[in-house]
Amino acid sequence: MKKTALSLALVAALGLTACSQTSQQQTENNSVQVQQNFANFSEQFIHDYWKQFPEHSAWAGYGKYDDIISIPDQAYRDSTLAFANAKLNELAKFDLDSLPTAQKTDYYLIENALKRTIWHSETFKSWQWNPSNYNVSGGFATILNSRFKTDDEKFATVLKRLQYVPAYYDAAKANIDNPTLEYTQLAIGQSKGAFSVLKDELLTQVKGSNLSSSDKALFVKRFNAAKDAINGYINFLTELEKSLVENGNARSFRIGEKLYEEKFALDIQSGYSAKEMYHKAVADKDRVTAEMVKITDELWPKYFPNAERPSEDRDAVAKLIKHLSVKHVARDEFVPEIKRQIPDLEAFVREKDLITLDPEKPLVVRETPEYMRGFAGASISAPGPYDKKENTYYNVTPLDNMSDEQAESYLREYNHWILQILNIHEAIPGHYTQLVYSNESPSLIKSIFANGAMIEGWAVYTERMMLEEGYGDFEPEMWLMYYKWNLRVICNTILDYAIQVKGISKEEGLDLLMNGAFQEKAEAEGKWRRATLSQVQLTSYYSGYREIYDFRESLKAAQGDDFNLKAFHEQFLSYGSTPFKYVKALMTDK
Repeated sequence: MKKTALSLALVAALGLTACSQTSQQQTENNSVQVQQNFANFSEQFIHDYWKQFPEHSAWAGYGKYDDIISIPDQAYRDSTLAFANAKLNELAKFDLDSLPTAQKTDYYLIENALKRTIWHSETFKSWQWNPSNYNVSGGFATILNSRFKTDDEKFATVLKRLQYVPAYYDAAKANIDNPTLEYTQLAIGQSKGAFSVLKDELLTQVKGSNLSSSDKALFVKRFNAAKDAINGYINFLTELEKSLVENGNARSFRIGEKLYEEKFALDIQSGYSAKEMYHKAVADKDRVTAEMVKITDELWPKYFPNAERPSEDRDAVAKLIKHLSVKHVARDEFVPEIKRQIPDLEAFVREKDLITLDPEKPLVVRETPEYMRGFAGASISAPGPYDKKENTYYNVTPLDNMSDEQAESYLREYNHWILQILNIHEAIPGHYTQLVYSNESPSLIKSIFANGAMIEGWAVYTERMMLEEGYGDFEPEMWLMYYKWNLRVICNTILDYAIQVKGISKEEGLDLLMNGAFQEKAEAEGKWRRATLSQVQLTSYYSGYREIYDFRESLKAAQGDDFNLKAFHEQFLSYGSTPFKYVKALMTDK
């Protein structure tokens, strides 16, 4: 039978359809295989990463390498660079187009972590000029504070770690070359704080343990050698500090525009450059100040019924804040008051159904350990994803070492209203809550490679969110102090960029904080010091907050009555501590 033109065309069409279906099926199969290969790579990468960076694995609660301290010498830096470059080469073999958004995000996080490792080693080189990089205390404290190890297990692990301490500090001393004076002084103070962890009573505890007699003797020997090594490092730094002061040849703590932009890109992972974020902050400073003026005009008759309002807005706001700030806790009640407020925050979050809180994840308020002091007055120490049931510590530095004048200034800064905002930020539903959620992320990559701007941005976001939901009963005094606090966040970005890139003086920096952001002198002095001991980190608060808040508002506008605040919070936090731009992509699937 002869085939007609129509039948031939039909056969051809069917053939093309079959080919198309086969091709589509092959593409789908290839994509599935690529995705499985990437999942396998990610899993193996994490294990290899912990082996290369055992200290990081101890923080995450991985456990396998808790008994190791890396010696920070040239050989270790060489092996780290080799590791990072090899993994980047493996990563580059994956076809990004075959990966779903969730895996693409993991790809970018791994890539950024590796590039950041290389940049820090080869370009930034803070291992040469930041002596505070070298401190063994944190690893020992993590082990000794564990709730899930017996005392004998802790002591056995500490015994193994102690053997590395002398070589560790020998390498540290060999690395230091033209350090900054500020980092040298910080390192001296924090190194002395090491003895709050490696303290003599540890020997008494080991003596009563079930370690063998030979291990007990070895523990004493290694413990004393470790103490000698730390004291040797302190003496080395003390002499170095003396030389830096006398000769005036210390390295500047300012890193300049090029390094700053590079560090901002790697650390913040924002959709903006550092310069663009700086200009956004300058504009927001004016907007927030205007809101403070409005509230001041509202409250002026209440607090100064017989006094004429100053003609300058700034003077009026400053006078009202100064008047209100005398309402604060007593010096010796600072830490106890923070402990008292935590249950109130939990109750409010539950009452308003803002986010689910896990009652099985403990939050412990404690005085900041000595080896951590000298950088921030309040902070969170959270467990890693492998150790998620460990305590989260809210570290609060007591005011013991302050003069009466300094303590009063500090307490005026953390007055009745701002102390509550601080606790929202650090604890509930800020850092503590976010980091509990981060540990539950199904992707370990998203939990391990935490982004500071997302973490700090979330904490800053919750401050405003809580007030919007009625915390503080919409009291104008609370809102005034919130804006003062928010102005501090904004000025953190302005100050950091202005110091590191524009080279402003200390006097100019203090003027920005005290006159531009209504801060107390003690707080401004502390922030200036902190800005000399870090770069870019101070921008993480504002950059993260600005992007999170704007995103939420855009979703509210788009979804209207269907927008659910609790659902937004829990979905947002479900992606670990991922940079905002990737969280946005995951939530919008773009």
